[in-house]
This record gives sequence, structure tokens and C-alpha cells, in this order.
Amino acid sequence: MSNLERDPQETACGGRSESAEGPARELLIGRDVVLGGPRGMKVTRTLPNRDRRMVGAWCFVDHYGPEPASMRVPPHPHTGLQTVSWLLEGEVLHRDSIGSEQLIKPGGLNLMTAGRAISHSEESPQEAVLHGVQLWVALPDAFRHVEPSFDHHAVLPALTLPGVTVTVIAGELDGLVSPARTYTPLVGAEMAFDDQARIRVPVRPDFEYGVITLSGGIDADGVELDRGPLLYFGPGRSELVFHARRPSRVLFLGGEPFEEELVMWWNFVGRGHEEIERFREEWSRGSEFGTVQGYDGDPLPAPALPATPLKPRGRRR
Repeated sequence: MSNLERDPQETACGGRSESAEGPARELLIGRDVVLGGPRGMKVTRTLPNRDRRMVGAWCFVDHYGPEPASMRVPPHPHTGLQTVSWLLEGEVLHRDSIGSEQLIKPGGLNLMTAGRAISHSEESPQEAVLHGVQLWVALPDAFRHVEPSFDHHAVLPALTLPGVTVTVIAGELDGLVSPARTYTPLVGAEMAFDDQARIRVPVRPDFEYGVITLSGGIDADGVELDRGPLLYFGPGRSELVFHARRPSRVLFLGGEPFEEELVMWWNFVGRGHEEIERFREEWSRGSEFGTVQGYDGDPLPAPALPATPLKPRGRRR
């Protein structure tokens, strides 16, 4: 999914020195963003956040629905990241400039690696209830110029315990390994809870983690967590305990703190102002990013760059 804001703000993030020391806990409140104009679809964006911009390499989290909606995101560019699309309800059709066309349904994973440059569109075949999350993963410098690619995984590894099902979307969790291609040590998983179900999740002390309630309500390591905020856990833990106060679905993210500083502006992840400026110019000229076939409409124009130069900064404000 694109960042459709017409006045996107600079987001500079990364740098291990700025990650939380020890087993910190922070409740990060998201902000509402309307995609595609005043009548567009509303999402809650918890990353990047005013106080913390990344969890591992996860640098963007939009949660939308459940509500009747018609998604229509015109062709738009990406660089230096992976997009991770995960649905709980509805269907979304993905098309991209390397020729991929894939309908994603609940329980399946669409993973697009932008690498040096790609463009894509997303639209729901009809107006229906949509509920899902769109996530971005920042690519480290060694891999951020790889050739673009797209992968669809209709079936993912899952662990079923009394009252809880854990589906590993990306990375590895407690011995379960997703087939999704990743470039940094990380994990992404969905946990589905029955009422009052409880689980202890083994975690890596060198990882930081984030938890978002997609529906219902849980206690996460003793913190009541309802739909909306992202609860951040700093490194230094060996397990996390989750207890559902009612039937719930939860998104669980984690990863090794991202060592590099980077700049995220509009739909680009780069390392400085000049690079972002070049990406924007290439998209405006229609070069490098290819053409999305099959979408009935014009590509999304790039917004104007801010008046002040974009600068890489640390992962925390």
C-alpha cells in the first residue's frame, strides 16, 4: 500500500545506539490517516511514530478496518523496502511493474521486495468489508539495491495450542520458520486467541518487539492492550506472556535493532536527501520504476519535497 499523504513528512530512523536499553516498555499511540482524499479509507498508523520509528527493521505499520470499503491505490513507486500485506477480511488485488498479478485473501501473504525500484497498484475487486495491515520492512544497505521481486504464500506455518493459533508471517518464532524471503533477523506473526486463552512466547534477548491488537483485547506482559496502540518491548527479555480478555487477534513484530540510519519519505526508503530527490525525479519522469499493466487509471503523482533538506537521524526522537 502506498503512503497517499499529499504532504508526507520526513522520517529519519535507524541506528542501534538509539534503541531502548534493557527490557523497556513503551505504549505508542497511532495517528489516523485518510488514504486517497477526504472520502478515502482511514487507517491507523503506529509506525513510524513520533517517539519511536522502528521495531527491528519494521518501519511502517498501517491497520485498517474492519469496515465496508473499496480500496483503489493507483500505481506508485517504492525503493529500499519490502511491503508485507496481511488480511483478516476481504480481498485485495496486487499488480506490479515486473508483471505480477495476485489476489490476496485472509491467511495468505503478499511480499513485494522493492529493492532498487518497483511500482505497484492495489485495489479491492468490489466494495466489501476490508480488515488488514500493511507493513514495510527496511532493507539493509547491502541489499537495498537488489532486483525487485514478488512472492505470494497461500499457506504459512502455524502452531495450534489450547485456545491459541500462532501463524508465522515472516522470520522465525519458536522453531517455526516462514518461507517469506527476509534480509535481516526479524519475526512477524499473527496470534488468534479464544476468550481467556493464555500463551508464553519465547523471545530473543537481542531482539526488540512490538505488539498490536487487531481485534478484541489482551494483557501483554501485564499491560492491557486494546485495539489501536503499539506496545513496544526493548531488548533483554527471554519470554513474553499474553492473556486474552476476550476473543482477540494480535500482530506480533520483532527484530534485531536496525543498525543503519535511513530516511523514509513518501514511498521511498533511502539514506539522504539527494537520493530521495533522485528517486522522486525518476518516478516523475516515468523511468526506472516500470509500468503497471492492467490498472485502469493514472499513476500516483509524487508530492513536492519539503523546503528543508531531508537528513538521516536516529531511530528515536
